[in-house]
Amino acid sequence: MNILIKSATIIDSKSEFHNTTQDILIENGVITKISSNIKNSKNYREVKLDDLHVSQGWFDSSVSFGEPGFEERETIANGLKTAAYSGFTAVAVNANTNPVIDSNADITFLNSKANDNAVSLLPVGALTVSSKGEDLAELFDMNTAGAVAFYDYKKPISNPNLMKIALQYASNFDGLVCSFPQENKISGHGVMNENITSTRLGLKGIPALAEELQVARDLFLLEYTGGKLHIPTISTATSVTLIKEAKKKKLDVTCSVAIHNLYFADDVLTDFDTNFKVLPPLRTQTDIDALIEGFKDGTIDMVTTDHNPIDIEDKKIEFDHASYGSIGLESAFGALQNIFTTKKTIDILTKGKARFGIESSVITVGNKADIALFNPDTKYTFSKADIVSKSKNAIFENETLKGKAYGIIANNKAVINS
Repeated sequence: MNILIKSATIIDSKSEFHNTTQDILIENGVITKISSNIKNSKNYREVKLDDLHVSQGWFDSSVSFGEPGFEERETIANGLKTAAYSGFTAVAVNANTNPVIDSNADITFLNSKANDNAVSLLPVGALTVSSKGEDLAELFDMNTAGAVAFYDYKKPISNPNLMKIALQYASNFDGLVCSFPQENKISGHGVMNENITSTRLGLKGIPALAEELQVARDLFLLEYTGGKLHIPTISTATSVTLIKEAKKKKLDVTCSVAIHNLYFADDVLTDFDTNFKVLPPLRTQTDIDALIEGFKDGTIDMVTTDHNPIDIEDKKIEFDHASYGSIGLESAFGALQNIFTTKKTIDILTKGKARFGIESSVITVGNKADIALFNPDTKYTFSKADIVSKSKNAIFENETLKGKAYGIIANNKAVINS
């Protein structure tokens, strides 16, 4: 793949070309020249786009595509295309499938479906057999096949001894254990944040305590066992404080936040719109402020879209019975740009790679091209026309966003919506 990018502003703090506007020549997937004006003497494909900016490719640590078993929600092929058009060059794909991805053969299947794609698919194997929380899955075998982490998607491990054993066992091969932060005995049948809004709407609430108890438990277990722990999609101010203290103790813990939990407070549920039914639930503005501060001081390691396609039949029903989840890849960049500066947004979207075994590729001559292309300043109302996913359950529908991805260049391929 040979391509010439014209007049692109480079946003890469590790590159000598950071904050400069350059032409970038890519030959056979490798950056061979960066200069203010490169002549296209070999008649390569040229990329000229409005207000074009480039950065290192973006990474999402938690996406669901459905295949195998839920292809009506999303396929791997279309999911990866969605990620590419959204600026992501690597995505960690959850075992949110039927059957659950919990064996060497399952990981091999995922890898084969994503072979020779511009977007790198990183399989996340289930932590327990069939994600039932009873017996550990084949962690070492899945690791050998290429699993980058182990996680029962949105299903907390209720047995603390099982979590203890998982951390101890995975540490033998430097495996990353993920634990969903919710104590189900506290959350009960709640469907939204427990707060004045849930009382007013007559909906059962999920107290912040349900998350914080689980976070505290898992951090105690990590301190006892050692190993590597990732806590996905935290949502409360106290969770930030707990993880901050754990990092001061030098525990090997990381965490993520779903973009919608940084953006929406629970009062948006007044109209019972099931697109806002997510897990963990949308919390209060106080929690949002604490989460944003957690990014600023380094406590929170990465964001995730927590992209989870859901059938319309499972969303267009009564709020109590609707499934949790929203798609988020297509809206990620524009939503973050409403919260942070472009520089901070790019920093957040490119963090977390090392935790999941991905090497960063600085935008400089001699490196492989692993690049996101985007316009940081265009404003638009996010609508179904912006959705590439098969499912349309978008929490950001009708929101005014700032900035849009054009696509990516990665793995010696270009996927650009121009």
